[in-house]
Amino acid sequence: MMAEIQVAIEGEDSVSATENLLSISGISGNYTKSGETEKEGVVTTIATIVGIVGGTMAIAEQIRKWYLEYKQSKSGKTIPKVLIVGKNGERLLLEGATAEQIQKILNS
Repeated sequence: MMAEIQVAIEGEDSVSATENLLSISGISGNYTKSGETEKEGVVTTIATIVGIVGGTMAIAEQIRKWYLEYKQSKSGKTIPKVLIVGKNGERLLLEGATAEQIQKILNS
């Protein structure tokens, strides 16, 4: 149906955050862990969204809500950087992104 969209998630809580992202209703995909970096064992995961079922605006809202929840994590673990790469190579950092901007990437 659609090409793959990649989401790079960096931070101490990236594995849990990625699993939650992929559990959003309407999103299907998988992820890989790119290993720990030198700085304090920070892990980056790369999620691959292979399918979106339903309206992309609804999914974009869910992704934005997911990001904000992790950004304000009460566990102390954070995901400071999340980057979405659309199938046309367009990139969007989720920091400060609107649902409309996320939707544009999902549709690109």
